[in-house]
Amino acid sequence: MECFFHDLKCFRAAATRYGKTASSYLAVLHVASMLLWLR
Repeated sequence: MECFFHDLKCFRAAATRYGKTASSYLAVLHVASMLLWLR
């Protein structure tokens, strides 16, 4: 789990929470998770 959050920090929008709403933040997390999983 710690490695996932470490890798997630590579995605600036997810790490700094640029999303204005919870749903947009969750969407960024989903996209980042998919990209990390596909690597």
